[in-house]
Amino acid sequence: MKSQKKYSFRQLMNDLHLWLGIGSSIILFVVCLTGTIYTFKSEIQSMMAPDMYKLTVVKEEVLPIDELREYVETTYQGKVQRVSISNKQDKPYQFSVGFKDKEKKNETVYLNPYTKEVVGSGKGPGDEFFMTVFKLHRWLLLESEIGRPIVGGATIIFVFLSISGLILWFPKKIKGWKSIKPGFKIKYKANRKRINHDLHNTLGFYTLLIVVIMSLTGLCWSFEWYKDGLSKVLGTKVFGGRDEVKPESAFADNKTITLSEAINIANKELPFTSRTISVSIPKDSIGSYEINKNDLARFNESATDRVFIDQYSGAVLKKEVFADKSVGEKISASIKPLHLGDIYGKFSKTIYFIVCLIATTLPVTGIFIWLNKMKKDKKKKV
Repeated sequence: MKSQKKYSFRQLMNDLHLWLGIGSSIILFVVCLTGTIYTFKSEIQSMMAPDMYKLTVVKEEVLPIDELREYVETTYQGKVQRVSISNKQDKPYQFSVGFKDKEKKNETVYLNPYTKEVVGSGKGPGDEFFMTVFKLHRWLLLESEIGRPIVGGATIIFVFLSISGLILWFPKKIKGWKSIKPGFKIKYKANRKRINHDLHNTLGFYTLLIVVIMSLTGLCWSFEWYKDGLSKVLGTKVFGGRDEVKPESAFADNKTITLSEAINIANKELPFTSRTISVSIPKDSIGSYEINKNDLARFNESATDRVFIDQYSGAVLKKEVFADKSVGEKISASIKPLHLGDIYGKFSKTIYFIVCLIATTLPVTGIFIWLNKMKKDKKKKV
């Protein structure tokens, strides 16, 4: 009488990988597909409304920033709260305008800094579409209290599928390079079942690292306990800017420094050419200027240095340099760009787009592997 084979660890991983993959396949397909679409959101919007995001009239010198601010406030009867300036000459300035009437939403104004021409305002042509994609990605178009934990649970499963998939990627018996080599390539000359298996196995291996990064960072939006736990590990609060207590100006009199003076002070404190410079204007009599600059020479396009400036004296109240932060603080500040893929600009976006596209196919190829296995087992029984 033959003894029954022991239920091995590999068999356990295989069964968990199979059934958890099948159970979460639809959700993961939707999340990965919407993530793929969302990757190039800004580029797609620019293509849909080129006049709004790229200037056709460009001159040698821009008009004074204070003159532009006054023009926007007069035209829209509101208060400029923030202005974003790109180093590219053909990019409009972006002014965020707030209103006393709380029922009125903030307005984003795209202004030609050479001519004062308003080239666009409000939402772009693709905003509604991308908002739907965003809600699908985050909540599956359900109420956020319901959809968020569902997506979060599927994401945790995705992390496990990635790890268990790596375990299953290795052959049962490793006998040198020859036994591992087939896992690195797709055998296109084989039959359909083998090609489908290779597409799942090989492409899953190549995308593993970035899929895990996207999943682990994405969980910060799904579960408060995860975000708080990660904050403790990193030694700094993830998304801490939401509750940040910012430096206050020492009220002197009604005479305040101008926007251009604040920018000049920031440029002296952070003397480098920036990709973008964004200025948050004081909201009240004790608020301070907050100026963020991104170094053009830095490969990391999401890393910014910032200074807080007293709106009366022009004194630098606080200065933060990204390079001086701890490893934990750098990772915490990079959670969002790491998840979205724009941390290194178009270079990382392209990689993320390809990875997301491949990740979208993994539930599909996985289902086909399962169906093929079911057919094989059925034939064996017959």
